[in-house]
Amino acid sequence: MKKIILALTLVLLAVVAVGCGGTDDKANGDEKSVVIGVSAGDRTWPEIKKIAKKDGINIELKEFSDYVLPNRALEDGDLDANAFQTIAYFDSFIKENKLDLEPLASTVIAPMGVYSNKVKDIKDIKKGATIAVPDDSTNYGRALLLLQEAGLITLVDDFDGNGSPEAVKENPKNLTIKPMVAGQIPRALDDVDAAAINNGVAVEAKLDPLNDAIFLESDTAKPYINIIAVRKGDTDRAALKKIVEIYHSDEMKKFIDNTYKGSSIPAFVPLSELETYKETWSKK
Repeated sequence: MKKIILALTLVLLAVVAVGCGGTDDKANGDEKSVVIGVSAGDRTWPEIKKIAKKDGINIELKEFSDYVLPNRALEDGDLDANAFQTIAYFDSFIKENKLDLEPLASTVIAPMGVYSNKVKDIKDIKKGATIAVPDDSTNYGRALLLLQEAGLITLVDDFDGNGSPEAVKENPKNLTIKPMVAGQIPRALDDVDAAAINNGVAVEAKLDPLNDAIFLESDTAKPYINIIAVRKGDTDRAALKKIVEIYHSDEMKKFIDNTYKGSSIPAFVPLSELETYKETWSKK
């Protein structure tokens, strides 16, 4: 019996030692494997993965086709980082869901567009038309700004970036603005007159933002610059900082420009600049 107890004690001590060693490695920033959540169809991250491997960093990519699960997975520890969302959406989501996450770096801006299977020009949108928009408050608000930019509606003077029926001040064509789950909107194009679709969702649905959109965002507004997000306290992890360095390199800028040809635009700005993004809404 004593031998059995001694053997079990040694096993437990070994397990504790291994566990403590792993924790120390992570705390010292020595980890070389990270899991990153990205949008389905993203072509940038596989390239970053290849470059990072040369530097001894192994990246596992997990694809998501929605805007909720990647932040949940990051909070739960299933991911080390995610890269799929705008700074405005991120701020709204973590506040609403009380998540302990923070931005690590800026990445790109991917213009939202209006698409239609029924008209070829935004000016041909008829009175009483139905236009689908993403149903989360941030992208709903972005869609409303896009429709305002297109001259279809006017928003209230104190618009705060969040979408709602009350945000529309004037709707001269009496449009029906229909919120829908973002990922389902491309499949609904035959059932609506037009739809505001996020760039990543459009690309996944085999739509070409530059050629298929009947109206496209015209500028790189700060609220819609995308970010890499991490759990609070992880911004100093060596592997993650190296990945940001790779993303912000001239090599990746050229890759993005050549691959997306303007449908995804490098926006490597300091996080301090993104903190002032709400000023963009007041200038619309």
